[in-house]
Amino acid sequence: MTQTVLTVILNYRTAEMTLRAAQAASRAMEGVAGAITIVDNDSQDGSFEWLCAQTADWPRVQVLQAGRNGGFGAGNNVGIRAGLPGGGRPDFVYLLNSDAFPDPDAIVLMRDYLLAHPDCGFAGGHLRAEDGTDHVSVFRFPTIWSEFEGAAHTRFISRALARYIVPQGVPSEITRIDWCAGASMMFPSRVLDEVGLFDEGFFLYFEETDLCWRIHQAGYHGVYLPHARAIHLTAASTGVKGLARKPEYWFDSRALYFRKRGGQIHFWLATLAHLTGGLIWELRRRVQRKDDRIAPYFLRDLLAHSLRNLRPRSPRAPSTGKPQAASDAR
Repeated sequence: MTQTVLTVILNYRTAEMTLRAAQAASRAMEGVAGAITIVDNDSQDGSFEWLCAQTADWPRVQVLQAGRNGGFGAGNNVGIRAGLPGGGRPDFVYLLNSDAFPDPDAIVLMRDYLLAHPDCGFAGGHLRAEDGTDHVSVFRFPTIWSEFEGAAHTRFISRALARYIVPQGVPSEITRIDWCAGASMMFPSRVLDEVGLFDEGFFLYFEETDLCWRIHQAGYHGVYLPHARAIHLTAASTGVKGLARKPEYWFDSRALYFRKRGGQIHFWLATLAHLTGGLIWELRRRVQRKDDRIAPYFLRDLLAHSLRNLRPRSPRAPSTGKPQAASDAR
């Protein structure tokens, strides 16, 4: 039986880049049954109309309007729920960032691996910059210990807590993973039917971590496929780069993730671990006069956000300032 793939690309005010991603996906979908769905996350800048016009003559491409900017997960859920043109259900769902461009064989490699390994709940691929620089896209699940290790930036602490370090580098072989960057990843539809789609309480960040956690909890595992490659323009869709100050919704998403993992006490322990590690780094930085490795105001913002939100609340979209893309760029 022919196996179908639905490629979903989320757009938010990056129409030209989204079209480039769709063109790359179209090449990677040659010989693959299925379709490409572009979801406009209520850009309100003419993106939806422009993308409709640009793809009007493209076979197997549909452009949908989300109707609201509910974030990365909510926008992708619109495309996944819509299914194939005409309402058919795909066998696999491939998520592609608007700032990511898969190699011609990437989609086939992911589909074929998942077909051959029914115990695998998702597959992620290799991401690289346009200059060929590898991007770290394979991660462990965040924990209380990883919060401490990641904030301390201290070698002996990292050695002692090596099994909790979240980034796992760039594996050269097929590797079982906890989660991966959502810029280029594929799921069997039957797994999403079982565990559910993205939790729309996350506006941006941590949503794919949460989904991968639920997939693991259901008894599946994830895999990294180094030969399923894509170019990724890091943070081109979000504008949040490097040591930029974290937006409010980042803290909201972090809080929701840790609360879902273990409740309010778990969230506070993770926060205290991060603050403790951050204070260790601040002391080292000042004494040894090192360059900072923490985003501006991060520790202060983390503490202030936690104190303001002693009771759980869902993340919300930003209401002021520069519009944020509903697209993941980690």
